[in-house]
Amino acid sequence: MMQEATGVQPPTAANGVVPTWAPPPAAPPTITVLHSRAEAEAYVASVCFKHGPPRLAGVELEWLVYPAAAPWKPPDAATLAAALGPHTPSTLHPCSPAIPLPNGSVVTVEPGGQVELASPPLAGLSALDRTVKADVAELHRRLAAHGLHIEPRASDPIRPPTRILDLPRYRAMERAFDRIGPHGRSGMCSTAAVQVCLDAGEAAEIAHRWDTLHALGPVLLAAFANSPLLHGRRTGWKSSRMACWLAADPGRTAPPPPRTGDPATAWAERVLQTPLLCVRRSTGSWEVPDRVTFADWIGGALSTRPTTADLDYHVSTLFPPVRPRGHLEVRYVDGQPGRHWMLPIAMLVALLSDPVVTDKALELSEPAQGRWTSAARHGLDDRVLAGAAVGVFELACTALRALGGPPEYLAELEDVTERRVRRGRCPADEAVPGETGVDREPAPAGPPFALRDGPAGPQRLPDHPDEPDSPEGARW
Repeated sequence: MMQEATGVQPPTAANGVVPTWAPPPAAPPTITVLHSRAEAEAYVASVCFKHGPPRLAGVELEWLVYPAAAPWKPPDAATLAAALGPHTPSTLHPCSPAIPLPNGSVVTVEPGGQVELASPPLAGLSALDRTVKADVAELHRRLAAHGLHIEPRASDPIRPPTRILDLPRYRAMERAFDRIGPHGRSGMCSTAAVQVCLDAGEAAEIAHRWDTLHALGPVLLAAFANSPLLHGRRTGWKSSRMACWLAADPGRTAPPPPRTGDPATAWAERVLQTPLLCVRRSTGSWEVPDRVTFADWIGGALSTRPTTADLDYHVSTLFPPVRPRGHLEVRYVDGQPGRHWMLPIAMLVALLSDPVVTDKALELSEPAQGRWTSAARHGLDDRVLAGAAVGVFELACTALRALGGPPEYLAELEDVTERRVRRGRCPADEAVPGETGVDREPAPAGPPFALRDGPAGPQRLPDHPDEPDSPEGARW
């Protein structure tokens, strides 16, 4: 019955879909009712920053997909499920076995039908490279076999934002974002990222690694910006993806101030002060009254008492450029064309591989620190970011060579450094086959979806006057 309805087959040795890797069984979490803000903040600090030697790295790769026969349409949920087969997540088909891909990566689907691959955490770039390349190839093969193509940009160049997952979380999320503006809906349904996951490190190192990842953020955001088109036209931003997320709900998505001292304490305070996006319930809507924070919930603002499980879930509804979840989840890089997803992974692993290299990366990035808005708008047209990027990319090449990373990564990184970064260019400046003119309109055979038609998103993405934003490098 399952195969007939969705194309999903149960995993058996006979059908060849049994994965070669499986995660170890996890112990059931201990769930505790929270009675005070101090108790909740201590819990967040303890679970979001796990101490230990920085050995492991992983990646989450997202892709916008579209039907080759009708690129102006969103992907069909049934077609996606048929393409993903036994790897279909339960959010798309509740009866799916949702097994990992053959090398252990897990497939998920985002609200607008973006497909995401999450690798297992692995020690060493070579192991990560083998795993991710093999699983990406299998995932893309499955999509292509069902007429689904991969969009090379990190934002949807044609379609308005359309949510295909009708789940309580995403209904509540969409309505909460819509109260602020149209940008959250675009971020949810029409963008894709490369998210690099790294160990937080030993207790004495965490603040330094946290500061370095944030200092590197504007530099890597600018250098890998790959979303100049959104909903039918050019937005004037090199990373329309990041512009959408910065504007979606700033309290939930903005970067922290530089050098916040103890990041665990600052993060715990932020989590408690952030309004609830939704509250899980067994039936009915997950929506909550506007602007009720988790601290308010502890104080009695809702009829139930929150638990540590509720707090874990609340953390998953914050989307800053770097999100601590036991490890550090770097979220500021646009999805990359082709196999260039490997470059931000290689850079971040190499730059945080040794304390001396990390010190130098922080030093090189500091002139550009805080330039998030200018990075998203101008990319490497910002002279401060362009100067910092050359130094950071050169350092990453040296560090990757010393690390003994995959030769393919080093060769590609050196090529991009010479061909693009030294010339002040990012992927948004490069032509993509099929893009015509400044205002890219949909294929003539389909409906004329453009930015001005319906709730697609902002005609002009918002200014952030509190941050540096000038290609000349001047601050407001």
